[in-house]
Amino acid sequence: MNILDKHTPFKIFLISLISAVFITYPNIVCLPWELDFLKGAEYTNHLLYFTFRYLFFCILIFILLMSNMRKLNTLSFKKRFLYNAFICLTGYGVFVVMTVLFYSKASHFGSVLVFQFFVVCFLSTFMGHTYQLYSVQRKKEQEIEHLKMINLQSRYDALMSQINPHFFFNSLNGLTALIRKKNDENTLTYVNKMSDVFRYILQSDKKGLVTLGEELEFVDAFFYMMEVRFANKLEFKVDVDPEMISFKLPVLSILPIVENVVVHNRIDSEHKMVVTIRQNEQKELVISNPIYPKLSPPETNGTGLENLNNRFSLLMNRQIRTKDDGDMFYVYLPLFM
Repeated sequence: MNILDKHTPFKIFLISLISAVFITYPNIVCLPWELDFLKGAEYTNHLLYFTFRYLFFCILIFILLMSNMRKLNTLSFKKRFLYNAFICLTGYGVFVVMTVLFYSKASHFGSVLVFQFFVVCFLSTFMGHTYQLYSVQRKKEQEIEHLKMINLQSRYDALMSQINPHFFFNSLNGLTALIRKKNDENTLTYVNKMSDVFRYILQSDKKGLVTLGEELEFVDAFFYMMEVRFANKLEFKVDVDPEMISFKLPVLSILPIVENVVVHNRIDSEHKMVVTIRQNEQKELVISNPIYPKLSPPETNGTGLENLNNRFSLLMNRQIRTKDDGDMFYVYLPLFM
């Protein structure tokens, strides 16, 4: 299929030259026998007419192939065939008129000639349809590869934002604080939640879509660690209908949104942060938080929501929505049944 990957006009012209040989094969076979009965000017004129016939089919095939591969974008074989049939019918009319005007001795415009135009029409349709199917398949393969890259990038971003010295420092601080309080039950819970967070992130590359229930289980563990980190300054409220937990969304969809909340907002005793997760009437997951802008711009590449939106587009053919009313920031995630 390499010839289809880079269909330059030159390559298509070569294909047209070769195809025209097969189309005019009956005329090529009969040419020596026909020339035996002709002499002088008639011999030359008949030879020129044969050359004209061959070049005419070359040009017609070239036009059809270029149109099918570069202009006609449809998966309907019927529409493609009708399109090519119209061009071939027009070409047949042009051929007949030119023949009558310049080679009056030609009197047969049926049988073989009609069959040749029909073959050109069918082969052009078949080649164009095959090329279109190939293009669609290639596009799907490219989307799959792109999805793999985004999933890998998502996993990498998640790991880099969580499994780094800063994260370990904060996690150990939280763990140390619990140990000092000599609360073995809370300490064990914290360790188990941290284990759940790491396990989910590390296994995310094996998943595409997960249920909302799975994502919320991960979120519960992650929220627990964040609440310990920010004490009573950060709170999460989840109000999701149990009937919605079987709906699906891309893995690690909520994590980058929560990370944005922490990165872009002040969270302290004067700015208590409450992150709310709920569903709306459109069966979307709505994540909202008050806006407390940091005094200095955060150090971030700003691709978290963009990557998330790309994953939704590829996996679900849907896009996320955001809303900023000045006081609250909303992210709307479409869910898939």
